[in-house]
Amino acid sequence: MNQADIERMLQKYIDAEMAVLDGKSVEINGQSMTMESLSEIRKGRESWERRLQQAIDAQRRRPQYSLARFR
Repeated sequence: MNQADIERMLQKYIDAEMAVLDGKSVEINGQSMTMESLSEIRKGRESWERRLQQAIDAQRRRPQYSLARFR
């Protein structure tokens, strides 16, 4: 998954968390989540936040150029 995909999934979890806090049930990837599963939604959001941070960290470590050696 690229960074944009991760950000979209993270946004879905944020939207789901807000909907549940408003008293609604939501459906993500075919699973219905209600107030009882708020902790599961938060776990999923935290997981996607970690994946996003890992992607950002990897991007920072990776140089935006490459070197070639010619003999």
